[in-house]
Amino acid sequence: MIINQITLQLKTEPLLSEHGNSLRGYIAGIFPQYEILHNHRPDGSLLYLYPRVQYRVLNGNGYIIGIEEGVNVVREIEPMIDHLNLKGKEYSIGQKHILLEKVRFGLNDTFVNYYFIKPWLALNEQNYHEYIKAGNKRARDTIVKNILRGNLLSLAKSIGYIVDKQIEVTSLFLEERKCSLKGTPMLGFLGTFSVNFEIPDYWGIGKSVSRGFGTVKRV
Repeated sequence: MIINQITLQLKTEPLLSEHGNSLRGYIAGIFPQYEILHNHRPDGSLLYLYPRVQYRVLNGNGYIIGIEEGVNVVREIEPMIDHLNLKGKEYSIGQKHILLEKVRFGLNDTFVNYYFIKPWLALNEQNYHEYIKAGNKRARDTIVKNILRGNLLSLAKSIGYIVDKQIEVTSLFLEERKCSLKGTPMLGFLGTFSVNFEIPDYWGIGKSVSRGFGTVKRV
């Protein structure tokens, strides 16, 4: 499947020291009329779809990534973004770079290697207890592989892509990382994995991907 994507890179002075969540909060706050910038309807209810606009802070630079219908929204707001205010700290924008591209998504004939740039929030309350009780690494890896497959299936469904054969995850090497989401302690994972699936660089998997969690990149 070929997907339209835009990446807006924001180079600031000074470099960004905040998380992608702060960038998301600022952009969504100044453009509340665009629902897909914050994934909420006017009544406050959630839009249950894979976020079409995602936010990243990587190496001190801000990134706003628009996917499909998010492309035009990012193009519309780009000229109006001339500074950032994240958690009360002002950042001037020295340079902007826009990349429009078509990216591949979906099943692949060969295995592709990826790594998590940002912690992957794989576990919910139910499978967290299952993971902890599993005890040994082999059993835990099996649980995590199944969760990863499930995340990719959910992502595919939200994008409108039909998965017509088994998603296989191999070469899983992950390490636990303590994280915080909205002040709540979470267990995340960093590391590498291989899968017979094309995932565009800087897309997120799992929970809170619009905030930057679960960001992957091809090795």
